[in-house]
Amino acid sequence: MRKEERYKGVLNWFEANIPIAQTELHYDNPYQLLIAVILSAQCTDKRVNMITPSLFRDFPTPEVMAAATPDMIFTYIHSISYPNNKARHLVGMAKMLTSDFKGIVPSDVNQLMKLPGVGRKTANVIASVVYNKPTMAVDTHVFRVANRIGLTNNSKTPLETEKQLTKNIPEDKIPIAHHWLILHGRYTCLARKPKCEECGLKIWCKYANKRKQDMEH
Repeated sequence: MRKEERYKGVLNWFEANIPIAQTELHYDNPYQLLIAVILSAQCTDKRVNMITPSLFRDFPTPEVMAAATPDMIFTYIHSISYPNNKARHLVGMAKMLTSDFKGIVPSDVNQLMKLPGVGRKTANVIASVVYNKPTMAVDTHVFRVANRIGLTNNSKTPLETEKQLTKNIPEDKIPIAHHWLILHGRYTCLARKPKCEECGLKIWCKYANKRKQDMEH
């Protein structure tokens, strides 16, 4: 199967079956989403959503958070992964947002990456979710699903995956395609036991086809 065919089939299936796909993190504004995405590194969205309401309530603006100490933030986020680092990052991020960006979350990926705690993946999430830019955030789900289906050619790094996906997915579809791939990885194409039998993408999927051939021999 040619790559164009595979991409077309996969994207059409997603469009027909998951017309609305968005982040599962809860937030009301770009600042809140930035906090939630920083907290979600190596942590489930479900867990993040449990702790952000009180954090958002008590630190409603970057200015308020910038005046806090990492120890204060830690008390709110201690139940998630790497709370010490993330508490420091959040305070540092709020300080820089206030001093360098007038409290406004920037839309440019390179500007976003200047903020403490913001790597390329987080920056891409903000740019695409808040500003609808054609940036592809690659987390473990996107990385795994893209490789398994065959959308990427055995890419070894998230950056390689990002480049291959953004090259082959139409620009206007990139923001939603990010969510399609994440949700597919979270609920169907699981890391240990992918649910190939009930997967609507198996016609186009390299992994599923190879598995099928292996079972027939």
